[in-house]
Amino acid sequence: MHITQHTDYALRVLIYLAANQDRLVTIQEIAERFQVSRSHMMKVVNQLIRHGYLSGTRGKGGGVRLAAPPAQIGIGQVVRHMEHDLALVECFGSASQCLLTGNCRLRGVLGNALNAFLASLDQVTLADLLTPAEQGILFFPAR
Repeated sequence: MHITQHTDYALRVLIYLAANQDRLVTIQEIAERFQVSRSHMMKVVNQLIRHGYLSGTRGKGGGVRLAAPPAQIGIGQVVRHMEHDLALVECFGSASQCLLTGNCRLRGVLGNALNAFLASLDQVTLADLLTPAEQGILFFPAR
């Protein structure tokens, strides 16, 4: 299983904000911290806002923060929301062109593997990704 860079950045943003819950964080700060363009980070953050993981305030003095406590944000759900296509192979899609589709057991095996991967992520919350020492402290110091 491979997650996209977009999902990777989304998870990093959530971790960063979970470690900085005491304040609003700007998209610019996040982009600089992870050395990503501001426009790319804006896309990631906007998608997290649309799915209800973040709340944002526009304008001077604005920024983003978690919309729920870290213990209420499930990593499996985040991955499902951020990934556009979880199909491991072509035959997972409705437009499969594979000649083996009717006689192949690989689809079931890979489907089970994907379900196990997501089930494993479903056992983890954002809070689980922070050590007790990191909870409530600035774990990526501002520049």
